[in-house]
Amino acid sequence: ESNKRYHYLLNQGTTGLSVAFDLPTQIGYDSDHEMADGEVGKAGVAIDSLKDMETLFNGIPLQHITTSMTINATAYILLAMYVALAKRQNADLKKISGTVQNDILKEYAARGTYIYPPKPSMRLITDIFEYCSKELPAWNTISVSGYHIREAGSTAVQEVAFTLSNGKSYLKAAMERGLDINVFARRISFFFNAHNNLFEEVAKFRAARRMWSKITTDLGATDPRAQMLRFHTQTGGSTLTAQQPMNNIVRVTIQALAAVLGGTQSLHTNGFDEALSLPTETAAGLALRTQQLIAHESGVAKTVDPLGGSFFVEQLTDQVEAEAWKYIEKIDAMGGSVQAIEEGFMQEEIARAAYAYQQQIEDGSKIIVGLNKFTMEEKKPSGIFKVDDAIRKVQIGKLKELRESRNNEMVAAALKQLEQKSRSEEIVIPSVIEAVEQYATLGEIANVLRSVYGEYAV
Repeated sequence: ESNKRYHYLLNQGTTGLSVAFDLPTQIGYDSDHEMADGEVGKAGVAIDSLKDMETLFNGIPLQHITTSMTINATAYILLAMYVALAKRQNADLKKISGTVQNDILKEYAARGTYIYPPKPSMRLITDIFEYCSKELPAWNTISVSGYHIREAGSTAVQEVAFTLSNGKSYLKAAMERGLDINVFARRISFFFNAHNNLFEEVAKFRAARRMWSKITTDLGATDPRAQMLRFHTQTGGSTLTAQQPMNNIVRVTIQALAAVLGGTQSLHTNGFDEALSLPTETAAGLALRTQQLIAHESGVAKTVDPLGGSFFVEQLTDQVEAEAWKYIEKIDAMGGSVQAIEEGFMQEEIARAAYAYQQQIEDGSKIIVGLNKFTMEEKKPSGIFKVDDAIRKVQIGKLKELRESRNNEMVAAALKQLEQKSRSEEIVIPSVIEAVEQYATLGEIANVLRSVYGEYAV
């Protein structure tokens, strides 16, 4: 079904694909694991093995598209599958482009889909950095994400501060691995949220650009492209309401406009029915048309920094930047993002902001149209996209067939080699690619590293 949707979107004029994965895939469980019960295919697509990746991109030449994969704890496995599929298509790996989110720090701070403790997780991330710097030079090796930090309830200032602080930690980790900041920093991208306060969002994006330029420069970057903040924006899922869902079309439009006015290079517009379900085809089509209308009819994309010079916007940009630097200075004093997360600092700040926001909604000081004001009786919405739980049975059947048809001796040998590499200081990505090429499953690979690194528990 995802493959059909991708073909539909490509035929409608989109130039890149975005893959969301279900929760079992995100936390390293195969679809037949007991922990996967009730979650297979729900929050995204289920990928248990290279076979599923082959189905997902059937008829789509990877060399001619870009793909953004929203995956973190198992990013090293999904990237390996993507590389293996590209090799089977005889694609030139030097020309494969896209992004793997690969930002584990925000999982500990805001989202929760982590597997391993922070330090070994950082090792896997830097392994991806090193591998891609040699084999996939056009690939964006990390998309440092403020999106989920904001979805968890942070303020705009916290989103900028925590995201850039995490980015700084990744830069330092790459430099400790021996990578050149002038090369590596050119492949870092960011992922921000866009909420409804148009001017605050524009100021946030403008402040983030200035701040990242200073951070990279202070760490030794001299190449202007290494100092550049390249970012993708997604409209705010948590701002969308199940009540009066058609109102979300207006919200998404305002948020997308803020992102473009703020200088985003890439954009995802949510479906208006997101508060109810995965998007229907109608909602996905309208989300795409919203971008196309802004791009081709509004004129706002023809001017760089169109609100620059506005007294209000400049003052607001300075204010956001100043407040964000205070947070970063506090995190630096703790020893950086990893330490701040291990001490619970980011988590507590986000929780405090989320609580304050919810209080404002409940006491009416913040108006959410259709939710706490201008409400009306509504009919139960129809046409909601639902994922049948039977999909888990389909995936279990595919896994059973896979394990019976593959060469299990070769799988065992590949997994053994992966375990040995994970205990050494060598990068593990080539061994992961070998394992997925033998059709080792995502859960089997994740379990090898669980046996070496353990699991993180708060």
